[in-house]
Amino acid sequence: MVSRRSAPIIQVSRVGKRYANGTVALARADLDICGGDFVTLIGPSGCGKSTLLRILSGLGGVTEGQVQWWGETTPVLERTDQKLAFVFQDPTLMPWARVAENVALPLELKGTLSRQAIQSKVNEVLELVGLGAFHQSYPRELSGGMQMRVSIARALITEPDLMLMDEPFGALDEMTRNKLNDDLLRIQHERKLTVVFVTHSLHEAVYLSSRVVVMAARPGRVIAEVDIDAPFPRGPAFRLSSDYLQYMTRLTAALDAASRGEEIAP
Repeated sequence: MVSRRSAPIIQVSRVGKRYANGTVALARADLDICGGDFVTLIGPSGCGKSTLLRILSGLGGVTEGQVQWWGETTPVLERTDQKLAFVFQDPTLMPWARVAENVALPLELKGTLSRQAIQSKVNEVLELVGLGAFHQSYPRELSGGMQMRVSIARALITEPDLMLMDEPFGALDEMTRNKLNDDLLRIQHERKLTVVFVTHSLHEAVYLSSRVVVMAARPGRVIAEVDIDAPFPRGPAFRLSSDYLQYMTRLTAALDAASRGEEIAP
């Protein structure tokens, strides 16, 4: 379990985002992400989860407040000492390219490694996500869950310090999602990743997270944070435990408050 006393690697301070048409997507958001954290953002549609994730990536600017990455305001995408990966709900694979070619793309575009070195890294990450036998397959030959594994492997090949994931398992069936949840936690532990994850599933949020951040809409804002104080690795027994039920109950109440636009006392 990650200590909340560890130093934040990302600090979001009173951040707001207003679009040109006057819509306030995010207001007065405060959030710390500590190294090794698995932080999940939940909340009703339109609460700014994806907007906040884009801001954390450096892809989205802010209209007020400040974001610091590793103690600096230089966006992580503009830095060479820290690496970021982004995984979307759609695997966004090139249909004409084989699995190995899809995974190698970020390193091919970077152009700093030999073909042999790239192939070695491709082999490593495909084994890590359980697709070691599918190098030569095309995306159309894979299930939805396998395609998402390819997408995760492509993100991992750059050896990121921080991985942002925007509802990556939302379109998958429950059995596939549960297996990917377990594999993601294993990969996070092995690679010592910091993960910020967006989902609409309370079950997924409780199972994966060291901390769950609850957001409310109109305007989007953070209204509660819940530490999930359960040891890793987790498994089926955790889903059946009284602790799990208590976290589910607490987060359900927080989401109900979020849907009504209520603030929650710390």
